[in-house]
Amino acid sequence: MLVTDTSALISLAAGSVLSETVAEFDLATTATVRSELTQTAEYDDRHGEAATTVLQHQDKIETIETGGEQFVTSRIDTGEASCVALARAVEADFFVTDDFRALPEIEVVVEAEAVLSPFLVRALADRGVLSRATAQTAFDTIVKERDWIDAPIYQYAQTLFDGDD
Repeated sequence: MLVTDTSALISLAAGSVLSETVAEFDLATTATVRSELTQTAEYDDRHGEAATTVLQHQDKIETIETGGEQFVTSRIDTGEASCVALARAVEADFFVTDDFRALPEIEVVVEAEAVLSPFLVRALADRGVLSRATAQTAFDTIVKERDWIDAPIYQYAQTLFDGDD
């Protein structure tokens, strides 16, 4: 099972690979994340559109509530904290987030492998669900839509696609 937070779900929707992701992987999230997505969907911008797309797929993403406020830190917000609690409760294989600042702390508090959403895009290509070119296009779209150019998250995630040209 993969536990996904708000930022990762929005990125996957922005990259137009959410349908393939929910078809290929067992995703779970929390009611806290659903609430964040509902709030984000109210915005009339690209993030609001992506959140709306995620909510349209909510029947394919299991929602499990476990609490998790004890995991809130200066870098881990309430949505991520609820996902930390969920990942621990269900012994998730992966914790998917795009909060790059929180990633090091998340890696410490969960047994699951903490990864960024482009990891799933790459996995879809490795499984033959997406061609390498389509995966690269999805990644490029995520980068553009999420304003990652010149950001540390971009350099980190780009290594997943280096050499795939």
